[in-house]
Order: sequence, then C-alpha cells, then structure tokens
Amino acid sequence: MAGARDEQRQHLPGGPQSQGEDCPEGGGENGSASSGRRTGSDLGFYTISLATAACKQMIELRMQSDHQNSGGQLKVATKDAAQASDMGDWETGGATYQAGALEPTKGSLKGRGQEEVLVSGCLRLAGHHLLNTVPLPQVVDGIEVYGTKVHCKVTSRFAHNVVTTRAVNHADTAKEVSFNVELPKTAFITNFTLTIDGVTYPGNVKEKEVAKKQYEKAVSQGKTAGLVKASGRKLEKFTVSVNVAAGSKVTFELTYEELLKRHKGKYEMYLKVQPKQLVKHFEITADIFEPQGISTLDAEASFITNDLLSSALTKSFSGKKGHVSFKPSLDQQRSCPTCTDSLLKGDFIITYDVNRESPANVQIVNGYFVHFFAPQGLPVVPKNVVFVIDVSGSMHGRKMEQTKDALLKILEDVKEDDYLNFILFSGGVTTWKDTLVQATPENIQEARKFVMNIRDQGMTNINDALLKGISMLNKAREEYRVLERSTSIVIMLTDGDANVGESRPEKIQENVRNAIGGKFPLYNLGFGNNLNYNFLERMALENHGLARRIYEDSDANVQLQGFYEEVANPLLTDVEVEYPENAILDLTQNSYQHFYDGSEIVVAGRLADEDMNSFKADVKGHGAINDLTFTEELDMKEVEKALKERDYIFGNYIERLWAYLTIEQLLEKRKNAHGEEKENLTAQTLDLSLKYHFVTPLTSMVVTKPEDNENKTAIADKPGEGPVDAEVIPSMAYLSDQLPASPDTLLRGWGPPLHHPSSREGRCHLLQHRRRARHSAAPHSGPCHRPHS
Repeated sequence: MAGARDEQRQHLPGGPQSQGEDCPEGGGENGSASSGRRTGSDLGFYTISLATAACKQMIELRMQSDHQNSGGQLKVATKDAAQASDMGDWETGGATYQAGALEPTKGSLKGRGQEEVLVSGCLRLAGHHLLNTVPLPQVVDGIEVYGTKVHCKVTSRFAHNVVTTRAVNHADTAKEVSFNVELPKTAFITNFTLTIDGVTYPGNVKEKEVAKKQYEKAVSQGKTAGLVKASGRKLEKFTVSVNVAAGSKVTFELTYEELLKRHKGKYEMYLKVQPKQLVKHFEITADIFEPQGISTLDAEASFITNDLLSSALTKSFSGKKGHVSFKPSLDQQRSCPTCTDSLLKGDFIITYDVNRESPANVQIVNGYFVHFFAPQGLPVVPKNVVFVIDVSGSMHGRKMEQTKDALLKILEDVKEDDYLNFILFSGGVTTWKDTLVQATPENIQEARKFVMNIRDQGMTNINDALLKGISMLNKAREEYRVLERSTSIVIMLTDGDANVGESRPEKIQENVRNAIGGKFPLYNLGFGNNLNYNFLERMALENHGLARRIYEDSDANVQLQGFYEEVANPLLTDVEVEYPENAILDLTQNSYQHFYDGSEIVVAGRLADEDMNSFKADVKGHGAINDLTFTEELDMKEVEKALKERDYIFGNYIERLWAYLTIEQLLEKRKNAHGEEKENLTAQTLDLSLKYHFVTPLTSMVVTKPEDNENKTAIADKPGEGPVDAEVIPSMAYLSDQLPASPDTLLRGWGPPLHHPSSREGRCHLLQHRRRARHSAAPHSGPCHRPHS
C-alpha cells in the first residue's frame, strides 16, 4: 500500500546465458560500471554478489548443492575466495549461510546488518539451482516496501482497523514514498502517524477552522503533503507522500473505525489491496469477537486466482471468535515464477454473521449499552410499490437498457400479494395503469411488455412524477385497494436534475414532504454523476428513506436489482424500541418505519444508573399477521460474565460505537436542518468528533512534522457524498485556492528535496477527503496551484 514511482525491473548477470563468461574489469554487465542496487532473476536462477573493496581480479565462486550427500548444505568451492570477497555471513530466501560449508538456518535476506545485499564486483555463477532459496525483495526506484500489514479487530460489529506500511530508501539520494489506503466511505479516520528514522509524528483532531489556520501557516511556507478523495463505489482514497532521505526508513500507520452494517444477512469488511510491488512481509489479519457466537465466516479476494496464492489464506471460527489470515510469500505474490509484477491487486472481502437464538442481543460495558435487533422467520409484509423511472433523453443508450433489464428481473421477484405500478417521466408523466394493481401472473406478464417498450425522450419532470406516484399510493390506501396489513414504498430512479415544471430543489422537496406526510419511505437512486445527489439524499432522508448512487458501469442493472433485494422483504413496520422511563440517556435513533429481512436495527445509549441490577428493552412493531412485541430482560452480572474475553476487546468499544452511531445520525439530521436547529446539531457533532478523535465533515486531523525549525503540516478531512456543501465543509473554500482541479493530482510531501527538477509551486501538506463532484471549485493562483496542460 506504499510504493515508489517509475517502477523499473533490472536483471542481474549470471543466468545460464552468462555461465562460463569472465566478468570484465569494472564489475558491470558488458564491461560497464556497476549502476548500484539491482534485483531480478533469470530462468529461476537468483544471483547474489557481495561488494568487494576493488575488482582487480575475478573472484570465482562456485556454489553447488549435493542434497543427498550433504543434507542440503551449500558449499563454496573456494573458502579463500569467499574470504577474499569479504563475504562473511549472509542470508537469502529465509536461510542463513556462512563462508565455507555450513547448515542453513532460519532467517531473512540480510548482509552484515544491511537491509539488502549490494550487487557489485565481478563474478561468475556456475553450478545448479540453489536449494531453499527464494527471490529477493523488490526494490523500485531505490525504495523497498518491506512490510505492509492490515489488522482488523472487530468486537460486536464495531471494527477497529490499523493499516501499517514500512519502507526504506536504499538510494543515495532522497526519494518520494507514497502511502495509499482505500477505506470505506462509512468509516471515520481516528489516527494517522508518520515515523521517520524512529521519530513518530502523531495526528491530532481539531475543529476545521483551527486546522485551517495551522494549514495556511504551512502553505505560506510553500510546504505541503497528500490527499484523500473518493475512490469508486464504496471507498475513499487516503494518499500521503513523504520525501525520505537516503538510507532512511519510514513507517505510515492509519487507523479507522466503522460500525459494520448488516445487508442481506451478512456483515462485510471490504479492503482494497494494491501494494504496487512485491512486499516481503505482507499480511492481512482479522480477529472477530461476537458475544452471540459466530455462525458463518468467509473471506475471498478477487486476485486469488491460483492454488498457490489460495494456500496463503486461512479462515476459522469457533464459538464467539473468528480469525482470518492472509500472508502470501514473495513467490506467492508473483504473477509468474520469474516476474516482478504482483498478483495482489483487487478486493479482499470478509463476511460473517452471528447466531440468533433470540431476536435481540444487548451488551453493556462501562455504563454504555448497544442493542441489536434482527428477528428471524417472520412472514413478509406485502408491499405496495410505485417505480418512478426517468426516461428523459439523457437516459438514452446503455443506461436505459440496463434499467429495463433490472426492472424485468425485479418483476420476477415480486410476490403475488404485492401491488405495483410504473410511472415514467420525461417532459411529462406517463403511467402504466391508472391505479396500483396486484402482482398476479397475468399482470406481471403485461408489466413486462410495458417495460420492454419503454423509450427515452424529452426532459426531466421530477416534481410531477413523484407527486403522481405518492397520490396513487395514498388513494389506493384510502379506497382500500391494497391489503390493510401492507406497506407502501416509492422508488425513484433518475440520472439528472429537474429541468421542466417545478425545478427548484427546495420546492420539490417541500411538495414531496407534504404529500407523503411521513406515511411511507422514499428511496432515490441517482444514476451516474451528472445530478444533484445531495438533493436526492436530503429528500430521501426527510421521508424515512435513503439515497443510493448507481454507478455507470457494466453491472448497473445488477446494482439496481441489488438495491431492490434489500427492501423487497419487509418483516415489520412502525418499529419502536422502548426502555424504562428515565433509565437511559443520550439514546440514538429508536424508531424505524421498516425492518427488512437480512438487515439489523442497532440502538445505543448511556445508562442513567451504572449500578442498576437489571436491564429491560421492548421492541414493538406491526407484522404481516398481527402486532408483535419482543422483550429482552438482562441480569447485569450475567452481562459482565459474557464479556470476559478482554484480549479480543479493544478499549471502550461500546462507548465508541455509541459515539460513531450518534455522529452518523446527527450528520444525517443536519442535512435537512436550518437556523438554530442546525447550529445545535453542528455543536453536538463537533463536540463528539473532538472527544472521540473522529475525522468527520466538521473536523480535521492535523499532523505536524518539525524540521529545520519549521513546521510542516498535513490535514485530513472527511467529506459527504456528492457536490461539497461549503457550509458543511468550510475548509474546501481555502482548499480551492491550493488544489488543482484534477482529482488525480498527488501533492508532494514532507522530507528533504527530491533530486529532480521541481515545479515552481510549493509543496502542499494536505490530507483531504475530496469527492469527485461535478460542481467542484475552480482552481486559483496560489502556492500550490498547478496550471492545466
């Protein structure tokens, strides 16, 4: 996850084609002078040469192995020659060898205390393949990334992840080292440290305005560092670059936390793996502790395509504990036996679920509690669904075909007790039927014909289409056209902004809110990037739904279908989670319009009395057949006994889970708040973010590295989805003066100057979450401005 730029592969002399040829004076290949460090291989021969004081005569080392006669010993043909070359003790491929004939012992590549063996001098390799040897670690442009570790520690769905990368600069000049981590958009960064030559520079979370002043001071000196931006569907990319002096080591460590949400019956940890070079010590480990007990655990990676690499992955679970480990050797990482390209590029996904002997589980630690609720085996509540589909001209082509494919697939999954209708909108509004109809086989067949004949045309009238769909659902309920114990849902798909009829987002939002009246949820699916996603999200959240971006890709139809599957099976409606009066403080959201099969409701809070002897919780909801109440009563002493495995539990995990969930929900409320309410929500969110060291849209993490009596500062921010709201992320105002418009630009970092021509701008130290927004600010001149080419 760190790497040097301009990867070069260099081959050593001494393969079969060079056997029997003398090495000319000067030590280099073809008589040229040695160019420094080299790594490589030829047809499985791994060659090592040790530095000599001078190459005045050829030193011939013939290393050969007689496995049967010497038990795997390696013999140097001429001990005097080995001593003359100052060979001494050395290691390769996990085995240590000494001059002469000695037994190999466990070890790693080293040479007299050095991190790698210098290749120089004159030699000729004769003999056979060496036993017990593996390729040397890869050095790219002088930089060796010798360690990358991702350690995930999960306790009760709350994940604490630490990503560590270690690198060393073998070159004789300063080199730039980049640290890249892609982390989930739902995660909060909690710490970042940089260690150079044993000195650690920690990060501190501060209010944005405070961080801004510290940042601007550094920018005024023309010194800056890195970048965090959106990266694909689920991830944000954290990038920081550091200039590392010759012979120096650097360690990057990033920590982030998130609450794992249950989707389709599983919790998922999603890791992006892309070290960009072979890494000697590469490791991913996950330790999972679930008091309910683990029922399933799996791990897979998109890049594991052969048995050799597959053998590096282990996974196991028993009782409350689960473990996943992925530790590929250098050989296992290679794309072929003699290649320097790494196979490690893609997604690494861990999924698991827990035992559910009862519908609910409550855990209490140090005065904070978390309540998980996910009943099983309930009958599905029938749905009344209106699909509001954008068929404007911008949907032409693949987007329209993918939408139709998804709708046809969804029609296969609609249950006969469900009622549905389609509303198409462009400049005007068209309906399939005048009212909702039952999903009988005959009606489904007719609906399929309607979908297949959909054509794109015209403009985008979001307001009238949504109001038509909402009115249809309200009327069906009022006229008893749908089942009494059923639930209504509006699902809208659009790829653009309203541009005909009522086009003001605020007015559309008001109209929709008044029409729905809190009776059912609205789910907004935004297709592509050319739309106001913030508007779709605000409108959905205000009406107890959510927004989801559908990415323009070959699997867009699968994304659409996947979303429908999440809401296809409601098990309860109007869910209320209740606790004894005055027993709980600082409660997170405890009422939900729907509980869907395969999901989970999570409520957390603080106990008013930590010395209470018992804990009671009631969950009430409307089912498909009758109203249901689920009661959970706990003996506090028994709760404490259940959480004794402290080796698997990190810190006050329930308190941090509560803080994470509270911040997440406050930020959602803030999106639709105004005036004094918004100020209060902002203050609450900021206080919690600072107290628990979370990088949120209201805070920044500042990392300062003193050097040469100057402070060089980096800042990490957390954005929201879609175009950036300057009020939500005030630091973007000054970032627009410093950042180039291109989202792919990597700003240079800390450390001594690089020995290559530099541009006139300063080096900007900024660790900034940056969404690829359509309305991003234009660049201005400034110390970090780079003109477009």
